[in-house]
Amino acid sequence: MTSEKPQIITRTRRGETPVVQKFPFTRDQIPTQDASEKVVEFRQHAWEQFELLPMPALTDEAWRRTDLHGLITDGLRIPARGAYLDLAPLPDQLLKPMADGEHAGEVILMPGGSKTSLAEELVQKGVVFTDIRTAEQRYPAILDRFMAKAMVKPEAGKFAALSLALANTGMLLYIPRGVVIEQPLHSLLWAPGVGLAHISNVLVWLEDGASATLVHESSSPTENGQSMHAGTVEIYVGQDASLHFVELQSFGEHMYNFTHERVQVADNGNLDWVFGAIGGRLTKNFSDLDLVGRGASGRMSGFYFTEHHQHLDYDSQQNHLAPNTTSDLLFKGALIDQSRAVWQGMIYVAPEAQKTDGYQANRNLILSHEARADSIPGLEILADDVRCTHGATVGKIDNEQVFYLRSRGIEKVEAERLIVEGFFEPIMQRIPFEGVRQRFQEAIHTKMASYLGL
Repeated sequence: MTSEKPQIITRTRRGETPVVQKFPFTRDQIPTQDASEKVVEFRQHAWEQFELLPMPALTDEAWRRTDLHGLITDGLRIPARGAYLDLAPLPDQLLKPMADGEHAGEVILMPGGSKTSLAEELVQKGVVFTDIRTAEQRYPAILDRFMAKAMVKPEAGKFAALSLALANTGMLLYIPRGVVIEQPLHSLLWAPGVGLAHISNVLVWLEDGASATLVHESSSPTENGQSMHAGTVEIYVGQDASLHFVELQSFGEHMYNFTHERVQVADNGNLDWVFGAIGGRLTKNFSDLDLVGRGASGRMSGFYFTEHHQHLDYDSQQNHLAPNTTSDLLFKGALIDQSRAVWQGMIYVAPEAQKTDGYQANRNLILSHEARADSIPGLEILADDVRCTHGATVGKIDNEQVFYLRSRGIEKVEAERLIVEGFFEPIMQRIPFEGVRQRFQEAIHTKMASYLGL
């Protein structure tokens, strides 16, 4: 085993000189101080995979539409303890409740620090909602369960291994059997600063019969420079348990964002998963839904709106691994300026997963001649008693709709803005929380403010 810093040669654009990139991370940066033996062993294994795995390249099928040539890695550094004190402060608006009711608990993750709170009645019921460093000190047995299950594996890729080995921030939510949390929980990853590597783990475990709503946001201001976020999200929904998981990404346009996410749903469990992406310079996201128990169900609803030179690449997987499972995915996005969106989805049905009902659809609205969207749905069905459908569209604003609105005295650009709002309405209807819908609608208005029409 080598202790040298890994060197990664990335594929470059045609005609350019190859660039050698060095990640300035070392094995001694693995967090070990308060971690259990199992956690340390897992992180060391992840570090070994990080060293072995190459940087993703355009020759890799999952990355063939996302070029990492612009990512500068050798200047990245992990935030020092208390670093947030000298960086842009957290805006008050990000702390406003987005789901119905006040927060029952909150975890705020900042560079080199965190703040947590949880209602006393939930503490008495055994609920754990805290940052990852506190979890290592006080709840090692729960973390050991995540290491044993390893929903996101280090072998999944370079950035997954990096996150699992060197996470410098993150949070743990654990809800005991039968505990129902009526009020929403809120976690926020605030990632200001230039040249920083924000590396995170988000861990959620609902025991059988538990129920909760979790809103998790990753955000930062746009700054002059470059930073990176590499994160994992691992969620287990137990038998007859139910989770509403709302995930918002509003990074600044200097951020390179890489995430691997996996949810496992047990017998008759239910997941309602809402994605919203409006920020970042480049995002590559892998989201896997594993329906591992009979009667498990999951719904995935995605909203994205890109502008300028933003690049968003979502890779989703709906894995039906047991009988009588149901999945439903709808992603809708709009693009302006020179931005690009990629969505690649797959419904997989295992041989034993009879009576599966799977659906996926991706709809894209192109609002600029230079914007581009790639939509690639897929099915892999190994059972013979299933119902699976998929679809994808990429198009422009319907001229007949514009004509109709203009005939009612509405100016052309304003008519197109109204059509964009209507385009997203099916996604809005799938979101049960007024605050989340409002955030998305505000994003639409902000993005469209500079829109002057095709």
